[in-house]
Formats: sequence, structure tokens, C-alpha cells
Amino acid sequence: MYYHNMESRDIGVNLATEQYLMNAKNFDEPLLLFYYQDPCIIVGRNQNTLEEINQDYVTDHHIAVTRRLSGGGAVFDDLGNLSFSFVVDRNDDRFGDFKAFTAPIVTALKDMGATGVTVSGRNDILVDGKKFSGNAMYVKDDKMFSHGTLMLDVDQSVVAHALNVPADKMASKGIKSVRSRVTNLKPYLDSQYQSLTVPEFRDLLIKKVFGVSDLAAIQDKQYQLTEKDRMAIQDLVDQYYHNWDWVYGKSPEFTVKRRQHFPFGTIDARLLVKNGRLTHVTFFGDFFGEKDANDLAERLVGTRYEALSLEKVLKTVNVNDYFSGMDQARLVQFLL
Repeated sequence: MYYHNMESRDIGVNLATEQYLMNAKNFDEPLLLFYYQDPCIIVGRNQNTLEEINQDYVTDHHIAVTRRLSGGGAVFDDLGNLSFSFVVDRNDDRFGDFKAFTAPIVTALKDMGATGVTVSGRNDILVDGKKFSGNAMYVKDDKMFSHGTLMLDVDQSVVAHALNVPADKMASKGIKSVRSRVTNLKPYLDSQYQSLTVPEFRDLLIKKVFGVSDLAAIQDKQYQLTEKDRMAIQDLVDQYYHNWDWVYGKSPEFTVKRRQHFPFGTIDARLLVKNGRLTHVTFFGDFFGEKDANDLAERLVGTRYEALSLEKVLKTVNVNDYFSGMDQARLVQFLL
């Protein structure tokens, strides 16, 4: 087996590296990847991004959002989480067999004192009944990867806010995340390992998986990116992981119902969003306005369902003409 430690702390770059190494490189043995990143949310391939994240909180706290190639639910990562990925030649019998792929990690964690670790359900790793790892798989042509998270010391207070979306505000055909009782792994490790940083934890895992006491012994097994690799990876970052159309536009069609009472009256908005853009907008309510609100609704059709795009369109009109007493900033906030 080979391994590679990613240097980037950008989730987009790290997912692009995983994709590139699977698609473009042919290794004669499996490849094990490790990466960790700044605060971010990664939604599954078939999910509605806006249905999974608390957009206001995510924006205010500068949390990156991206979409991965694999299915499954949304996860929150920060610098207290270590992600791993096994890249292998495709074998149809192994797709979906998370227990087999996570076995080396589980064995290593038990050796570090987390004796209560078990693989449970479809794709989770638990300790004493609480989830600290979620896993997903992706196949393309004759290659596949199985990747997962290891919550060593994640800020769980952020998880509760960043992934908290009111269920009655939106309806879509996207795959919903299943919320589980989660925990950090660190308290379950032997005392000698509880002060480990994420890089130290990663290096210890590598040594245990490879069965060595010194990383120098497997120096020839560590893959180093070339400049050509880095350029190709950046192309994937631009095409996918930092691309609004991939992150938000790939969301399944969904509807949004927004109703709010203002001092000037009540507005009830019904929005249909497809490929991340408004395709139908209707306003109801007991508000007053000099102009027909349906004319404003038509102007909004085709706009990305995000603050910057809505602000750009609404700058061209006087919002107060349609909703007497309303201003642009408040209308954008209401629609989102």
C-alpha cells in the first residue's frame, strides 16, 4: 500500500486531489490518503445543499461549503477532524462493504485504547454507541474510493448550528442527512494519546496501519505530488469544488415557502428552484404596493438562489413600489 498526506487545508483542494489521484494515476497497490481542513461542510452528491446547511450561520462564520462526488449525508469538518480515503481498483463485491474498508482504521484505533469502536449500520463507525465517523464510496470506470471522517476533537457546538435547517421551510427530492448522536474520539483513547494533535494522530495511524515504528521505514511508500499533478488538481478545484454551479446548482429541484408578517402587512412567497436558480416565483399576502408584485416575481426568474445574485437584480428596481414599506436588504433576507 502507498500513502499520501495532503498539505492543503482547503476542502476543495483536498477533494480534488482525491479525485485526481483516483482518475489519473495507476498504482500497483492501494493508496491511502489523509487530509484535514479548515471549517467546512461537505454535502453528498445527491443532496440539496441549501436544505442541509444553515446559510446565515455558515456565511457569518466563514464556513466553506462544497459538494463531494460520493453519496451519503452532509458532514461538518474542522481542524479537529481527520479524513481518510482508500483508493483501489474496482471490485464489484467490495462496493458498499464499509466494514472491510474501515477494518485497518478500526484495528488501529482499538490498539490506541478505543476498545469500544464498532462499525454499525450502513456506513458509520461508533464508540460506545456514539458516531465519530461517517463513510461514503464512489466508483468511476475501474477505480473506486472509500473515504470517511474521524472526529478526533471537533467543535461540536458549531455542528449543531451549521447543519440546523428548519424542516418546514423547504421540500425537495434531495437525499436527507440522518442526524446521529456524535462524539469526539479523543476521550476514548489511552491517556498517552489524548494530547495528540491531528497531524500526530495521523502519523500514528499510518504507523499502525503499515505496522512500522518509524515513518522513515516506509518513505518509499509515500507519494509526493508533482507540479503537473498540482496544476491538474487546481483545474478540478475550479471545475467542481469551488464552482457555485457544482456546489449549489447540482441540487435537485426544490420548493421554498416563506411567510412573514411585517408592520406593513404579510408576505407569503412560494419559490421553485431548479439547478440552483429560481424558475417560478409567486407572491401572496395582504401587503400594498403601487406596482404588481407579479412583475417583480418575473424579474427574479432565472436568478441564482443566493444573496449576491438576488441583490444584483433588486438593485435595478425600487422594492418599495411592490411592497410598500419594504427595502432591498430586508426582502433578500426574507426570500432566503
